[in-house]
Amino acid sequence: MSTTIPVRIRRQLDEAEGYLMLEMPEKALRILEGRSDWPLMAFEANFLKGEALRSLDRHREALACLEIAAALRPDDVAVALAQGWCYKRTNRLAQAVDALERALRHDPDNALIHYNLACYWSLAGNAPKALAGLAAALKLRPEMRRMIADEGDFDPIRGDSAFDRLARGAAPSK
Repeated sequence: MSTTIPVRIRRQLDEAEGYLMLEMPEKALRILEGRSDWPLMAFEANFLKGEALRSLDRHREALACLEIAAALRPDDVAVALAQGWCYKRTNRLAQAVDALERALRHDPDNALIHYNLACYWSLAGNAPKALAGLAAALKLRPEMRRMIADEGDFDPIRGDSAFDRLARGAAPSK
């Protein structure tokens, strides 16, 4: 088999990705489920299918595809973020943390990873790690502060004086 990707396969994946960008995951899924094999494009097909299923709140099904994608490209940050999202929503918080810790090793300056890790650590009851992650996220992207008030994942640490200072934008006490 040739190592070049057939144009038709690339077009189908581009079309599925386009539907995802347009927030039409059902159409993307229809394309992705239309073939059983994606020669030389298994990572892309599994990642896109995982994203489509995630968009449809079918998190367990999404994880099956995302785990294949992660096995093919263990360093891919987008896959790890998507896995974390799905693990959290399937009550697998430890795996959500592991996925984002893996992503953080590859992209330590990604504020979204720090923020989501802070959320997961908060839910896990680890206030020191939640606060450290939130502080890192806010240092990288201070505008994320406005998301804190509506973030239910931080409910377990609301009222903690260090959390309150971070949420207000006050300097942490030493």
